[in-house]
Order: sequence, then C-alpha cells, then structure tokens
Amino acid sequence: MTQTALTDLSFEAAMAELETVVSALEKGDVALEQSIALYKRGADLRAHCALKLKDAEEKVEVIRAQEGRAIGTTPVEGL
Repeated sequence: MTQTALTDLSFEAAMAELETVVSALEKGDVALEQSIALYKRGADLRAHCALKLKDAEEKVEVIRAQEGRAIGTTPVEGL
C-alpha cells in the first residue's frame, strides 16, 4: 500500500484516510504489525489535521483583524 506524503494531503483527504484507518483498526482483523503501522499512520494523520485546522483558524483571525473585528477564538462547547 503506497501512502501519500502528509504534506501532499489536504485536510479533507487526510480526514478520509484517517476514517479508513480507524475503521480498519476497529474491525480488528489485521495482523499485529499492520495494526501498529496503521496506528502510527493514524496518529500522523490526526496531527496533520490538527495543524491544518490551526493554520485555518490563524488565517480567519488575520481576516477578522483586517476587518476590525474581534480577535480570538472561543472554544465550541463539547469539544
């Protein structure tokens, strides 16, 4: 299985691959070594998605600041 480099993945593509990884791990029908590799890839994908979200939040804050709107994010309840 050829994996796309994380830097080449969009947020949406990374989330889709992460869902596939989670699904495979939940089924539990993969060998131990493959499970470890999938877990590692999942952790890397999660970190990549978190970084992409952080970058997007920063871009929104710059736009808001340029418009003279309040700066800062408010956590969404339940997250």
